[in-house]
Order: sequence, then structure tokens, then C-alpha cells
Amino acid sequence: MSLRMLLLAGTLALMGCSGQLTDQTLPPANRVEYRLEPGDKVKLQVFREESLSGDYVVNDQGNIVIPMLGDFAIVGKSLEQAREELTAVLGAQYVRDARLSLTMIEFRPVFILGEVSRPGEYGYAQRMSVHALVAKAGGFTYRANEKVVYIRHARDAEERAYALTSAASVMPGDTVRIGARYF
Repeated sequence: MSLRMLLLAGTLALMGCSGQLTDQTLPPANRVEYRLEPGDKVKLQVFREESLSGDYVVNDQGNIVIPMLGDFAIVGKSLEQAREELTAVLGAQYVRDARLSLTMIEFRPVFILGEVSRPGEYGYAQRMSVHALVAKAGGFTYRANEKVVYIRHARDAEERAYALTSAASVMPGDTVRIGARYF
């Protein structure tokens, strides 16, 4: 009986050291729709309205400040949603037959820590996966746990563990940590 308990305890201890702590998975990078957040930089071009066109940074309140229009809430919206709302507001108040484009100039950076060759801050690329970020950081170290990734999303207070798959997505502002394996 005690041998059986000892084997069970040993098996559980080894499973705990394997680093596979979670069943949570991140959505694939190609299925994540980006939402604008403070720190993002967008380019607004309004046809025949140079005074409204320009580069705008989403401020801490989640707005871009447009001449004549003032604060325009953009946080949490996709580029397409923001473009449609801007077209409606400008068309109703300021510009007849408003035609505009809204494009991303610069995303917020992502951060990677832990068992990678070059931890630090890296530029985000659209539809970036955790593996792409690890590659930018020089790859895994020999001690890296390649089965679990810890991510603190920009709006979260704490990091969460996720199963590391080839398509696991990362978003601008995320802090990614690659833990060490023990065996």
C-alpha cells in the first residue's frame, strides 16, 4: 500500500514539474481582430480636407483629437468600425460626402521575458504569434518550457498560463513570459 502511494506521489510530482499547467489556449493569430488601444498611432486621410488629415495617437482616455471635431472615442474599436463612425460624424457635421481612410501607422510594442535569448521590447506585427515573437527575441534558451506561455494582456492585472501552440496569438501591449522547465 505504501509503495503504491509513493508511486502515485512521485508521478504527481513529475507531472507538476512538466510545466503543463493549463488547458487554456490562445486564439490563433489569424482569427484575432485587432482593437485600438491607447498608444496606437493611426493615419487619417480625409479627401479634400487637409486640415482634418494627419497622424493621430490614441491618448490615455481612448480618444484621438481631431481639429474642429475635438475628442473622438476610438478605443476598443476595429479600424473599420472607427472609419465608419468617423465617416458618419464628419459627413453629418463638417464635410459633405465625407470620404476617408484610416490606417495603422504604429502598434504598441510587445514585451517578452524569461527563457529567450534576447528578452525585451519588440515591435508588433499584425497577426503575430507567440512563436514569431520568440523568433524575434532570438529563440528559446535550452532551459525554456516550450509547452506553456505566460501572458499578461495590456488590460489585465495578472498574467495567465496558456498552452503554447504554433498559432497562439499575441497582441500589442502584451507581456509574454517563457518559463523554465525543470526536467
